[in-house]
Amino acid sequence: MNKLAALTAAALALSFAPAYADGDAAAGENVFKKCKACHMVGDGAKNRVGPQLNGIIDNEIASVEDFRYSKPFLALKEEGFVWDVENLSTYLENPKKMIKGTKMAFAGLKKEEDRADVIAYLATFE
Repeated sequence: MNKLAALTAAALALSFAPAYADGDAAAGENVFKKCKACHMVGDGAKNRVGPQLNGIIDNEIASVEDFRYSKPFLALKEEGFVWDVENLSTYLENPKKMIKGTKMAFAGLKKEEDRADVIAYLATFE
């Protein structure tokens, strides 16, 4: 493939990038308030009912030390599942639909913008 064709393909791929790539971290901090009852991020973050979420993006599922994961999460870990942005967005939209048997009681974030924003916020805690 010549250089022009490669650049064109890259530009097209970016133009079809999902909206979550454009999330607003500041707005995501506000959306994350819905998650704080069970999850922490930032310096000194600890596991609660759910694991701390520092470094979650592009990390393997069920990888936070000293957290007891449910069987469905451990099964996905065996398969090499990674929390890329797309998987995280799908999960945040409807956790119980994506991972059957999850203990997470949260109903999900139905608005794509909210998911994009909270993912942008989580990305600040690598």
